[in-house]
Amino acid sequence: MPIQWFPGHMNAARKKAAETLEWTDVVIEVVDARLPEASSNPMIRALREQRQRPALKLLNKADLADPQATAEWLDFYRQCVGVKAVALSCRKQTDVARIPGYCQLLAPHRRDNTKPLRMLIMGIPNVGKSTLLNALVKRRVAAVGDEPAITKVQQRLDMGHGMTITDTPGLMWPKIEHDADGYMLAASHAIGANEVMEEEVGAFLGNILLARYPGLLAARYGFALETLDGAGLIEAIARRRGCLSRGGGFDLEKAASILLDDYRSGRLGRISLETPASRSEMLRPASDAGS
Repeated sequence: MPIQWFPGHMNAARKKAAETLEWTDVVIEVVDARLPEASSNPMIRALREQRQRPALKLLNKADLADPQATAEWLDFYRQCVGVKAVALSCRKQTDVARIPGYCQLLAPHRRDNTKPLRMLIMGIPNVGKSTLLNALVKRRVAAVGDEPAITKVQQRLDMGHGMTITDTPGLMWPKIEHDADGYMLAASHAIGANEVMEEEVGAFLGNILLARYPGLLAARYGFALETLDGAGLIEAIARRRGCLSRGGGFDLEKAASILLDDYRSGRLGRISLETPASRSEMLRPASDAGS
């Protein structure tokens, strides 16, 4: 079943962000390093390009992503005009400390400090924008949690040293065009849990992990994988972890939650759900894919 999620406050947030872009020098777009394109809101790119603003694309949670896939994504973004991509963890202060310098490189007309360098943080829910803001200003100014769409309104802060920064609410877009993107976003907890069936999302995630990271699954759960698909993986986890329903059958929702939590927390290991190659394959027209 396709996954869609566009809470009402996001439409107002989009309009406010478009207004703020008018006086912004650099857009800091935070994405999830495990799924950089699936977690990149196409509305943000459209708004930014309409105003001809450069982007610092932060591949956050890089410590949870497959380093080889991340390197491929950085090569991919080097070919994009007006974009500088950096892989980091917003929880590491040494990584965060470099961000203002990257922004200054993208806005050389602000280097003389006669006018402040004005930065705008944008991104989808639960990719780490609030954590980034708190780290940049070195105090807690934004609520942080493991649920998407905590931030509801913009806030602008003076960082000193001739810099200001504005944080925006997480922005989804009205229609997720590709079903796989919706499932990757749900697996990575960028979509509200009430909007998805965890068993379906877990099975989707399981199929990716079986194809690309079977060694990590075997090390974590300790059972044979050869005959399993995503749904079978969920059932095998339920059997191994004793996830039983009141009627005596397997509690597949609980087992799916175990798999999703292990992926989201990094307990499974460093995993990326997409690469430039897999993205290109997904976007191929059906006629090309069948030829």
